[in-house]
Amino acid sequence: MAATILDGKAFAATVRAQVATHVAALKASHGLTPGLAVVLVGEDPASQVYVRNKGKQTAEAGMASFEHKLDASTPEADILAIVDKLNADPAVHGILVQLPLPGHVDSAKVINRIDPAKDVDGFHISNVGLLSTGQKAMVPCTPLGCLMMLRSHLGDLSGLNAVVVGRSNIVGKPMAQLLLGDSCTVTIAHSRTRDLAATCRAADILVAAVGRPEMIPGDWVKPGATVIDVGINRVPHPDDPAKTKLVGDVHFASAVAVAGAITPVPGGVGPMTIACLLANTLTACCRANGLPEPEGLTA
Repeated sequence: MAATILDGKAFAATVRAQVATHVAALKASHGLTPGLAVVLVGEDPASQVYVRNKGKQTAEAGMASFEHKLDASTPEADILAIVDKLNADPAVHGILVQLPLPGHVDSAKVINRIDPAKDVDGFHISNVGLLSTGQKAMVPCTPLGCLMMLRSHLGDLSGLNAVVVGRSNIVGKPMAQLLLGDSCTVTIAHSRTRDLAATCRAADILVAAVGRPEMIPGDWVKPGATVIDVGINRVPHPDDPAKTKLVGDVHFASAVAVAGAITPVPGGVGPMTIACLLANTLTACCRANGLPEPEGLTA
């Protein structure tokens, strides 16, 4: 029997609708409008599309959207000054500096300049530390989206064996921390893991976040496992080498015949990232004003 397809596009639409409902309630009861500020430096095409989508979805959720688009040559000091200004602005509850930044800018310095309470990307070293010690933190959007989908499909994750393939600061490490927080038994695997195939086959939950096209074949998947494919890789189209197509880190055609459930690429984890960015902004607004956090939209 083929796996259940976990439709991230539909799930993300549900999350955005929940956010919009909470935002409307905040406006009606407290006169509060959550605000998200995005800082984009340079002309990276993918970043521009992403920022445009963020702005559109922020407005659709009833939130305030603030965009700062800067030339690629903007000095680091000027970028830090904008971050300082946004930190001090009470109308801004979430700040996101779009990565990658130009080579002359110290990305870590800029990220760590953001007020941790407004760090809706969850990349500030304070939020990383809070998450790793099981405390309340702003959580990176992509891992949060993965966790939401897993909870929705599986319910209680307690005691399940989870394998995260990939050890990045953006996905792999925080994903492992979130799964630990839900009482999974967690293994972080990577390119140096001995017998990676056997490690993957032991997983009830397999999260692929390594950035290598179709690296994980179906025979690495435990029958009935839930597979979350975070990878987004552009490869030549098999029917037309002049074109490209998107594939994940998992070989979908072989894995879908073995897994119990699997996210497709595209249309799986990707749409959840912006939805969770909106959820994080809402959460940040509630925390800043001493209000209850929205249920089901946090880790």
